[in-house]
Amino acid sequence: MSFDRSIKIAPSILSADFANFGAEIQAIEAQGADWVHIDVMDGHFVPNLTFGPPAVKAFRPHVKTVMDVHLMITPVDPYIQAYADAGADILTAHVEAGAHTHRTLQAIRAAGMKAGVALNPGTPADAVEHLLDLTDLVCVMTVNPGFGGQKFIDMTSKIRKLRSMIGNRPIHIEIDGGVDPKTAPLVAAAGADVLVAGSAVFKGGSVDNPDVYGANIKAVRSAAESATS
Repeated sequence: MSFDRSIKIAPSILSADFANFGAEIQAIEAQGADWVHIDVMDGHFVPNLTFGPPAVKAFRPHVKTVMDVHLMITPVDPYIQAYADAGADILTAHVEAGAHTHRTLQAIRAAGMKAGVALNPGTPADAVEHLLDLTDLVCVMTVNPGFGGQKFIDMTSKIRKLRSMIGNRPIHIEIDGGVDPKTAPLVAAAGADVLVAGSAVFKGGSVDNPDVYGANIKAVRSAAESATS
């Protein structure tokens, strides 16, 4: 994966048809998705339960772009190798998920993946200041994690602070939660380059009607790019 700061759209398959994941992944990639975002929730760290390593491994053959796996679980460390084996390209852990995030990021990189760190809305940017040299991606939650379809929480000041802290390091800023054509320009202007969108991408479309996905992806991308050009 070469590094660039162009806007990337990462549809969250939490909003896809659960009975048809392979075809859904192929459809969003064919329609212009840059990455595929997979939300792993444990019913403990967040109040919802989604995918585990076997599901992620089953998705892998269908993902031709970047498989971006977001762990909303605690503990993280015992499962790092399982997600590496499942084929994750990027593995993101929450700074709130454990006392030793530095060690977690070291272990993710040692397992051959890019390392991401996520921040809940109530966690300040400063929480990752001493982790940046081990980090390939900072995920800013713009909803409280656990469910799709929530209302966007404005975190633009946090994004701007992170962008300043990152400087010229090759670190992506990813936004997860409530991203749509209205909110995309706000986060892009503040310095984000990876936009996770669930309902905004999948709304109104299907595997049998995938052009809607393409139009939705294009709408989010062009809204974000309009704020950065």
